[in-house]
Amino acid sequence: MTELGARLAVPRTDAPVGVARRDITPPTGIRAKNWGPADWERSEGAHRPFTATALAVGADPLVLVALDGTWWRRVDDERAVRGRVRELLGIAEERLVIALSHTHAGAVLCSADAGLPGGELIPGYLDALAEAIASAAREAVDTAAPGHIDWTAGRCALAADRELDIEGRALVGYNPDATEADDTVVVGRITAADGGTVGTVVNYACHPTTLAWQNRLVSPDYVGAMRELVEAETGAPVLFLQGASGELAPRRQYTGELDVADRHGRALGYAVLSALALLPAPGTELELSGVVESGAPLGMWTEAPQAPATTIAAARSAVELELNDLPTLDDLERSWADIDPRSRQERLGRARNLRDGYIDGPTVEHPLWAWRLGDALLVAHPGEAYSAFQTGVRGDLEGNPVLVLNLANGPGFVYLPTDEAYRRGAYQAWQTPLAPGSLGRVTAAASGLLCDLLDGGAR
Repeated sequence: MTELGARLAVPRTDAPVGVARRDITPPTGIRAKNWGPADWERSEGAHRPFTATALAVGADPLVLVALDGTWWRRVDDERAVRGRVRELLGIAEERLVIALSHTHAGAVLCSADAGLPGGELIPGYLDALAEAIASAAREAVDTAAPGHIDWTAGRCALAADRELDIEGRALVGYNPDATEADDTVVVGRITAADGGTVGTVVNYACHPTTLAWQNRLVSPDYVGAMRELVEAETGAPVLFLQGASGELAPRRQYTGELDVADRHGRALGYAVLSALALLPAPGTELELSGVVESGAPLGMWTEAPQAPATTIAAARSAVELELNDLPTLDDLERSWADIDPRSRQERLGRARNLRDGYIDGPTVEHPLWAWRLGDALLVAHPGEAYSAFQTGVRGDLEGNPVLVLNLANGPGFVYLPTDEAYRRGAYQAWQTPLAPGSLGRVTAAASGLLCDLLDGGAR
């Protein structure tokens, strides 16, 4: 039974916080061919700016960088960029997470493509990217001051299931017969000690695949308009973190119409603003403070100061995963002999990159990063897990907001599909090197790692 004095807590993080941003818009002419059907290879301009936004949390800081970018196609490129950032910051492996938005309308992040049209600009862009990330992170660390993050959740219907079967063939497209997709938006309001907003964290799972081969501009896809809307209202930078979206995407996608991407972004932006509007004042929670007699007895919930949540911790681990029996590149070339040559070369290029650095034995070590941010938790991994990853982890850690990040600190070409996706022959299942059961093992390991962080320190 609820009694007078009962509290409705707002999950929070109390620590020094700093936020900084750099512009990382790719140069016009850079290679941006991310779709097989594209009959062009160089970008012709930019739809919206690309940004690298850094958040530093804690006295011995954890650094989170949200990056507009496609996906790392080679292990060595990602390691080189993150290694350079770590070197410039002097930060431990477990305390840095660089998360890509996964826009499919960005520059190709692959130095091996330097010999292709537009590829000559890639090495310089990767160098500039490392410097920009490090610069933003350094500023965030140096300007960090006492503050806190209040956490909440909203709902957005942008993401939908993209597991479509037509005449016995598994396609990647909106499936109107599927059950509802996970629509959770985790939102963090970052405020200074005086209550002023200094940033907003947005964690949502939906492939940025609105814009496809018809569009010749680099674009952050829906993330750009979402960011513009929320930043105009709050006056502070947004960090967008891509969730576990392996099978989630907008209903309408694969278009060249920029306004469709912007409409998608505004839909997510309004969901974020709605969640923010319902938060109480920074550092407070709701208290059942009294009863007022009116025509009815009225229970009065009012804002009251909340106890701080100051524990900051980080861990890194890895899960050993079994591999599928992979066909040779010659086998793949023969099996794809009848498809469009441009699409065939795109698929073969991805297969080559997969075998260069990620696979070096009969199993792979799939890394996980786990953070505790006061009441909130974060888990990040490379690759593209299906949404069962985030729903499973959040279910295991019910009571704590959990940020779940795909495409962080590693190559983004490795799917972790459900066992059902393997049975239906989904693209994500035949493309991945990982054997069935991998998603369940990673989910269990992530939940265990987060539980250990919770057990290691009191609120």
